[in-house]
Amino acid sequence: MALPPQDERTLPAVVLRDIDRRPLEQALAEMQALVEHHGHVIVVCSQAAPTAVQRRLHTLRSLMESDRIALFRPDLPPLGLAVLARQLRQLASCDISPGVLASAGRLLVHYIHAGALLNSVTRLDRVPVGLKSHAKSWVPGSQFGVLAHPEPQLVRITPEAALPGPEFGTWMLVAKGQLQSDWVTATLAPSWKVQGLRETPLPAESPGWWGTGKLIEFCSYLPDLSVLYQLVTSVRRSSCHWCGIDVIGDRCVFCSATPPVHDSPPLKQLENRTAVG
Repeated sequence: MALPPQDERTLPAVVLRDIDRRPLEQALAEMQALVEHHGHVIVVCSQAAPTAVQRRLHTLRSLMESDRIALFRPDLPPLGLAVLARQLRQLASCDISPGVLASAGRLLVHYIHAGALLNSVTRLDRVPVGLKSHAKSWVPGSQFGVLAHPEPQLVRITPEAALPGPEFGTWMLVAKGQLQSDWVTATLAPSWKVQGLRETPLPAESPGWWGTGKLIEFCSYLPDLSVLYQLVTSVRRSSCHWCGIDVIGDRCVFCSATPPVHDSPPLKQLENRTAVG
């Protein structure tokens, strides 16, 4: 799901629709056109995407023999994934190199709190659920607050129910499915001290991800471009030893190379160096 722009600088998203069902030649031509036009392409894909989608993306990258396509698959529910993709679109308007921008996703994911209010957890298999919760989900009228990221949490909704939230200022995005409740907006949002609240349509993948269509999905995030830019640019960057692109972290998001491991010099050699020094 491509969220609307957060601000006037947010770049538009390109949605690779039916990437696994269209003819390979057609999908390849689309990806080649994107690389030629933009120089580099960052593909944000859910870990819950069908295997055929993941296989097709890797096939396209292999056929093009390109190290200018980064495949990023964060472990986030659908709404959280959409929020992260929009944050990268915001940063794409800044003077940030492609490698640093693609690496930024791994950093920003730590500042996202994503979850949902569910009427049942009987089919929820992406967040650890105890047997008691499964049993209680059969009780008519039961509702559950589930935090999928950053740390899985599950509570049955009672007047005292609470979920751990961010320790910094965020906005909250809410997507309502087929569940009637004001717990997210009237209870959770104030307890998290969110600075702003917005609503958006429910992502098409959400019912499948959460195991039910009777849900309200939510995500808290950093909305300001200046804050995102400061976070990313304050992190030490390095150059990939293989392709030379600047990255954050120890793994290149484009060529997947990791820093070479240098063997420790023999003890005698170290002793000689010490003596000479």
